[in-house]
Parts: sequence; C-alpha cells; structure tokens
Amino acid sequence: MSEAGQAAWGPGGRRHVLLAVHTGREDIVDLARSSAARLARAGMTVRVLEDEAEQLGIPGAEVVPADADAARGAEIVMVFGGDGTFLRAAELARYSHAALMGVNLGRVGFLAETEPEAVEETLTAIERCEYSVEKRLAVEVEIVDASGDVVAGTWALNEVSVEKAQRSRVLDVVIAIDGRPLTSFGCDGVLFATPTGSTAYAFSAGGPVVWPDVEALLLVPTNAHALFARPLVTSPDSLLSVAIPPDGNRARVSADGRRAFDVPDGGRVDVRRAARPVRIARVHPATFGDRLVAKFGLPVRGFREARRHDPGQELPPSRNVLMRDVVSVPAPGTAREEVHGGAADHDA
Repeated sequence: MSEAGQAAWGPGGRRHVLLAVHTGREDIVDLARSSAARLARAGMTVRVLEDEAEQLGIPGAEVVPADADAARGAEIVMVFGGDGTFLRAAELARYSHAALMGVNLGRVGFLAETEPEAVEETLTAIERCEYSVEKRLAVEVEIVDASGDVVAGTWALNEVSVEKAQRSRVLDVVIAIDGRPLTSFGCDGVLFATPTGSTAYAFSAGGPVVWPDVEALLLVPTNAHALFARPLVTSPDSLLSVAIPPDGNRARVSADGRRAFDVPDGGRVDVRRAARPVRIARVHPATFGDRLVAKFGLPVRGFREARRHDPGQELPPSRNVLMRDVVSVPAPGTAREEVHGGAADHDA
C-alpha cells in the first residue's frame, strides 16, 4: 500500500526532516552534513538527535531528545547507515506521520531506499515531494505469564524471535494459531516475521521471501526437532502464539534484535498485527524483484543463454538495477545493446 508524497504532506507550513545517523564512521557523518546543508538551503528545518548532535556538528539544526516525540511534526526521517540504524530510526518514527527514507551505508541495507551515489537525486525528490510512501505491516507482542497476565509488550518491523535462554538445552514449545494448538516440538527458537522481515533473520532460518505489499504473518521455527516444522504463512489478522512449558528451558524474546524480555516460567508469547504500520518513503521505481537481484547478486541471464563454462552469470558489477540500468543479452554474433533509462547505446 502506498500514497504519494505530496498527498502525505501538505504544502502549507514549514517542513521538518529528522536525521538518524550512524556516527561511528566519518564518511557517513560527512554525507549527513552535506545533505542537511542542502535541505536547509531548500527552506526545510533539519532536526538532529540529542545524542548525535555534537558529533554531527550541523549549524542551525534543531536538537531533539531521542524519544517518542523526536519525529512528531516531521515529514521525513532520513537515515544514514545500515539496517540497524534504520530499525533504530523506525522506533522514533513509529508514533508519528513521518516516513523513513534510508541511505544505505551498511552491507546489504535491504530497508534503505538509495545508495550513497544517488543521494542528490533523493534529496531533489524530497525537496519536490516527488516520492511515494509505502505502509509496511508491523507486529505487536505481548508476553503473558502462567496466570494469563500480560507482563511485557513491544513491537517489531522485521521479526520477533523467541529463543532459548540456555544454549546447552533444547527449547520446548507449543505453537497455537488463533488460540488453537497446532503442534509442539523442541527447537532453538521460533521466529514471527513480517513480509518486510522475510529477507532478514527469517530468510537465514529458511523462511520464504514474501513481497512487502503482501499482507501476511510468518512463523519460522529455527533448528526444530520435528517432521512438521515448516515455515508457516498465515492471515495478517491471525494471532500467533508460542507457549513455553513450565518444566522446560527458559526463553527470552527479542524484537528486531533491539528490545529483549524474559518469558516467565510457563508463559506465552502472543504476536499479532500492529494497529499502526511503519511508513517508508520511496523515490526509485525499482520493484522488489529488482532489489532482490541487486542486494543478493542473483543470476538473471539463465544458464541456457550462457556460452561460457565459468559459473558466474550475474549482472556486471558496474550495473545496478536500482539505478534503472538494464542489461540485455545479445544473440550469438550480434552487437550488444544496453538500455540506460530509455536511451540505447550500440557497441560494435
């Protein structure tokens, strides 16, 4: 689900952009500073987080505490860093109308919208409100004790992980869907993931890749000792539960790898769709399939089209589908045609 940037932000009043920056690298800090200067020249108010302000040293920036009010009234939360920085920024943007715009300066950076070389194009889109906003499903979590009382709660954009507290012992779990028991087994843990998180921890655990506009919840066991321990894809309105027997191993809950809680003996973890989605701004027209190809370096030519014997058939490193470069495969003995945003170049 998406909406136009102009519709999401009215033209009246001063526009605010909050920066969330991985300040541990000087190149990231320099890029954040230059981006802030350009946004300020365009008449936008730049906010920085209190714990990052000194390292960023951006003149004229509005300094705000890193709490639930940091992004209130902001149009964009611009993230400079990897997926970890993006998830930290999502905590700030969650209870506001602000959309997250990520510049990938990490490794894979699946949540980010753009790469560093395309920052100027991204800033132009922000200035002109030429972006769309995707609404990504998030999940809410409740930790329930043996008497049925809720003792803790949190939320996640990617996944909730229920893990064994003692590495030397197997975690016994009972899985229930919509309050009805489904199966039980011993395992290292259970993942409850969103479509956005299907390319994160759940992907590493053997879960399916789900397109982010699909509304669904994922349940992925990790290292389960059972025949029926396959990843499950359920309705987005389902209630997913995992109960921990009182005589079993202790368990803990981790939300997006950032917020952790212990599960009481004989307790239960309930996961359901969150009432509020997370808003992510998009500038580039690349599809999710394009992102999979670019981020994972997937082969796209097909083995039957190859006329060589080496194993690699990936796109050349200089080509990036996120930058709208398309490489076509020529027939044997013909010239190669490369298409760059609609213009064709012919090489002999």
